[in-house]
Amino acid sequence: MKILLAIDTYQTNNNGTSISAQRYAGTLRQHGHQVRVLSVDSDDYRLPERHIYPFNRLIHMHGFRFANSLSRRSRATIREAIGWCDMVHCMMPFVLSNRVKKMADKLGKPATAAFHIQPENITSSIRLGKASCVNDMLYKLFYQLVYKHFHHVHTPSQFMADELIKHGYDMHLHPISNGIDPSFCYRKEPKDAPWMGSYLIVMTGRLSVEKRQDLLLKAVRYSKYCDRIQLVFACKGPLYRTYRWMGRRLPHTPVFGYYSRADLQHLLAQADLYVHASDMESEAIGCIEAFAMGLVPVISDSALSATRQFALCDQSLFQAGSARSLARRIDYWIEHEDEKRKMECVYAQFAKAYLLENCVAAFEQMLFREQMEWNQRLANQQISTTIVCQKNKKELSPSELQYY
Repeated sequence: MKILLAIDTYQTNNNGTSISAQRYAGTLRQHGHQVRVLSVDSDDYRLPERHIYPFNRLIHMHGFRFANSLSRRSRATIREAIGWCDMVHCMMPFVLSNRVKKMADKLGKPATAAFHIQPENITSSIRLGKASCVNDMLYKLFYQLVYKHFHHVHTPSQFMADELIKHGYDMHLHPISNGIDPSFCYRKEPKDAPWMGSYLIVMTGRLSVEKRQDLLLKAVRYSKYCDRIQLVFACKGPLYRTYRWMGRRLPHTPVFGYYSRADLQHLLAQADLYVHASDMESEAIGCIEAFAMGLVPVISDSALSATRQFALCDQSLFQAGSARSLARRIDYWIEHEDEKRKMECVYAQFAKAYLLENCVAAFEQMLFREQMEWNQRLANQQISTTIVCQKNKKELSPSELQYY
């Protein structure tokens, strides 16, 4: 198939949805499909950016840009992109997906959608992440703007599908993981000189309010082994300066920075423990990548996070929002090294269920199903039109039939 991915921001490494889009696109091409991208930074079909003042700077700090899909030039680009493809997949709950779906319907092309962005991810940026009334309103807005127009929607986890059902989404939902690259597999390496002799704890994910890196910084201070622990945050984001300031009093200064895939794998192979403290998460590929490489995770049990599904034992869960609970879990794994080594192998084996190849194969089945149903809907529409025309002919007089 010729598949078009419609996504506001594509070429960024600080946005989970964009990274997943890149990986899916690459694997779909390996499967023989042609894939092109419609976005503000695409090499295929590029749209101008839509500036939202006064939030532009905050949006950019999160590694995101909105596409302007309303201008005449944008409409022409969208028409060209959809005219090329056999199938459209819209990946974000914003205006671009609405405009793309309307154009796809006009041009007679099937389309599917994905729900990757929790409303809580957005509202947390303005300190309203736990305001249920505001989040419920966003769920309704996303439904009215985008999702009610689609028959098939991809969600990255069963948790996310359940949340949509709870909020009245009535389309067919496909819980399919975003998947991990097969290069993330069990691997152990000796520590580099900067980490030698320390207990290395890694956390990935954008430096933002809902990801709760602050909990890990506080937990280390409560740990009995504070003087041994070295924290590495393999990420960047708007709270970089805040967290740098919070970590200044720890015995070992936390390290913050962006890591390429190879560098991240090298870091994870040296680490002793992985922490995922996020309050809101639709899946968390970073966590899967970590335990795929043999790291035992310690995960928040937040009711708004899908990541808790990955905990294979009670000691891998801590009470959401509690730095002391997280500190107790960290101390437990430091004190039970033999048990940790056994669980490392268990987690690495568990991660094989989330290999990208398997996930993309399930995603392809969703696309094929939409294409088949779309063709059936067109056939039914043609039959209905024929019946109406025949009925109208019977009602015309013989003299009028010659003009029919």
